[in-house]
Amino acid sequence: MTTPPTPPTPPAPRVTIREVAARAGVSKGAVSLAFNHKPGLSEATRDRIFTAARELGWAPNLTARSLAGRRVDVVGLAICRPAKLLGLEPFYMEFIAGVESVLTERSCSLLLRLVRNLEEEVGLQDAWWRGKQVSGSILVDFRADDPRVAAVRRLGMPVVAVGHPSLTGGLTSVWTDDTTAVTEAVRYLAALGHRRIARVGGAAAFGHTSLRTAAFDEAARALALAGAWQVSTDFSGEAGARATRSLLSASGGDRPTAIVYDNDIMAVAGLSVAAEMGLSVPDDVSLLAWDDSQLCRLTRPTLSAMSHDVHGFGAEVARTLFEVITGKGDEGEGAGSHPVPTPVLTPRGSTAPPR
Repeated sequence: MTTPPTPPTPPAPRVTIREVAARAGVSKGAVSLAFNHKPGLSEATRDRIFTAARELGWAPNLTARSLAGRRVDVVGLAICRPAKLLGLEPFYMEFIAGVESVLTERSCSLLLRLVRNLEEEVGLQDAWWRGKQVSGSILVDFRADDPRVAAVRRLGMPVVAVGHPSLTGGLTSVWTDDTTAVTEAVRYLAALGHRRIARVGGAAAFGHTSLRTAAFDEAARALALAGAWQVSTDFSGEAGARATRSLLSASGGDRPTAIVYDNDIMAVAGLSVAAEMGLSVPDDVSLLAWDDSQLCRLTRPTLSAMSHDVHGFGAEVARTLFEVITGKGDEGEGAGSHPVPTPVLTPRGSTAPPR
């Protein structure tokens, strides 16, 4: 007796927008608003909808959207920083302004989101791309073994990584040569006669912080400095002030005569701490900022800085992303990667030979 063939397994039913809405506890209209990047929803509701869609494996019908002639002229940028800190950080304000200057020329918009951690950003980039909310993304603040590299590769998502190629896993990258810049800063202060130099750095987890830390150590060894200190912070003025106060509270040969800061806001805070402690800048301690925003020229004395065209940096990142999106760049892994001009020393009133 012949055994009848086993009937084929029917395909799993396709997940619907109604199921996503039920999972997220919202209406179908709310799901549509979220995936079409329309106003009218709180960020918490959007996150809940995107999480539900991801868990169910649902995405909008991209073919139908394409047939309808819908274009997505939006670039994504997620930043893992507290909102309060980001609003005070001159670097990101200038960087975003540079990105916007290029997007405006192309009638394109920037979709900016703050995230709490990299896991959240990976989910966000996934939702953006699967929901056809963005044409591509700018990735910033790389860490060692950054999970975003594999995630965007898996999605086939056009991105530009803002970071040194040693950190960005072969993605198209645009970066500054922090190693050379830190070395120049330390050599400048040593040439003035400083033998005890400190650095107030950013978050240790960030790849660019690690590169600067290694460069500072190497420069200090090469110059045989009598003392070299490094302190990690969160880039905030409060943390910069605490680090400065700790460094300047030491006595005798344990106190630096010059301090390099990883951003402007910490250098401004450091200037205030020196005054609070009755120390003269630059006679008792020289201070050197980074990025050289308007803040550096508003203080008294004005702050010496490693000057960096942050607006131009943002614009170049945006231009490179459009090359990746349109396929006009060179072919191959990491194609189109290039550095922007290295920060250069701009001496002002806050640095001088030690007294």
